[in-house]
Order: sequence, then C-alpha cells, then structure tokens
Amino acid sequence: MADFINIGFGNLVNTEKVIAVVNPDAAPIKRMVQNAKEQQHIIDATQGRRTKAVIVMETEQIVLSAVQPDTIARRMAEGTAISKRSPKGE
Repeated sequence: MADFINIGFGNLVNTEKVIAVVNPDAAPIKRMVQNAKEQQHIIDATQGRRTKAVIVMETEQIVLSAVQPDTIARRMAEGTAISKRSPKGE
C-alpha cells in the first residue's frame, strides 16, 4: 500500500520514496537541482510558482514544489497522506 501526500495544486508524491524535503535556497541544493535538470531527473510541480521546497526521491529524481518544506513535513508527520490501495487488495 502506497501513501501519497499533496505537494500543491493536486500533485501527489509517494511518501515511501521520499528521502528528504529541503529548502531550495542553499547553494548545494541549487547545484543539485541544476544537475538534475541537465540529466532530466526534475519533476516540476510548481505550476509556474516560485519553488519553495525540493523533494529528493529514492529514484534519483528531484521534485520541485511551491509548498513550504515544513508544510510538507507536517503533512507527512500528521499522516494526512492519501492511501492508495490496489483494487484487488494486494
């Protein structure tokens, strides 16, 4: 069973695959985002808004979100995840 959290504008992320949720303002994070763009490992979920959080995934993909990192962390901690169960109960 996978749990998903809303990262803004109806976009969802699998909580089991999240490694870190960080602020995009630090220079190392900016370099990481730039490298991911060059390797086409970026998922931009900002809907054209300013990036406020960078979500690092297990799959080496980077997700950009317009929601604050503390809001995303709170949603994960509170268990406000959206459960996705397979139709056959697997």
